[in-house]
Amino acid sequence: MSSLPDPGSRSLPDARTGALADLPQMSLLDHLDELRRRIFHSLIALIVACGVCWAFVEEIYAFLEQPIRPYLPEGTKLSYLGPADPLMLYIKVALLAGVFLAAPVLLYEAWRFVSPGLYPRERRWAAPFIVAGTTFFLGGGAFAYYVAFPFAVQFLLGIGEQFQAVITIERYFRFLMTVILGLGLMFELPIVLFILSAVGLVTPGFLIRKFRWAVLLIFVAAAIITPTPDIVNLCVFALPTIALYLVGVGAAALVHRRRKPPPGPDAQPGPGAQV
Repeated sequence: MSSLPDPGSRSLPDARTGALADLPQMSLLDHLDELRRRIFHSLIALIVACGVCWAFVEEIYAFLEQPIRPYLPEGTKLSYLGPADPLMLYIKVALLAGVFLAAPVLLYEAWRFVSPGLYPRERRWAAPFIVAGTTFFLGGGAFAYYVAFPFAVQFLLGIGEQFQAVITIERYFRFLMTVILGLGLMFELPIVLFILSAVGLVTPGFLIRKFRWAVLLIFVAAAIITPTPDIVNLCVFALPTIALYLVGVGAAALVHRRRKPPPGPDAQPGPGAQV
């Protein structure tokens, strides 16, 4: 007599062997509790990272000020209007640097949240996921700092060169923060597609079929974080992200191929199959 299945788990075929593997089932309240736990751990990591960055906040700000420095008259500094502006600036600088410092922990917590829905074989991808996600995020920030932001600054100040620029620290850093965080998040697109494919929400074929819509959404997102309406700056932000979308399609194809049970008479039926 066959035993009844454990109500707290469901059997799914292993991606490599086709053998059944038990995946835990979680209720909506369990998911919400897990989400709360991961958000709490992420906030703690972010607070600690911001505290570390606060000790070097003046050095970090000096680094972030470099893209605008060649366009300021010699001996001048950025301005501020309110007495609390410098303090708020340093808080934002520490927060921005803290996000990049805490990126591995934030990605680890994201992985812990989605990993219960993965096969046992796929749960071993945690380290590559964290390394790749951190690399893409840092790469997006570096691309913004060294390429996109200086290009935008040169373009904007070139348009207004017949005027006297009075650039405040609040507006400069808000502009810089939008570009760096925006591109850092957009460069995470391959990781997002990897996760969606790993949990079975998208397939490589679906991503290819929706490529035109993806390009449209990428250009819309680029237009939001792009400081100017010109097509050149827009392409500087959008084209690398489109390339990363294709990288994400490749990652989804890798996940899909490893998830698919091998064909044959001994292969086990997939989830939801009628027996």
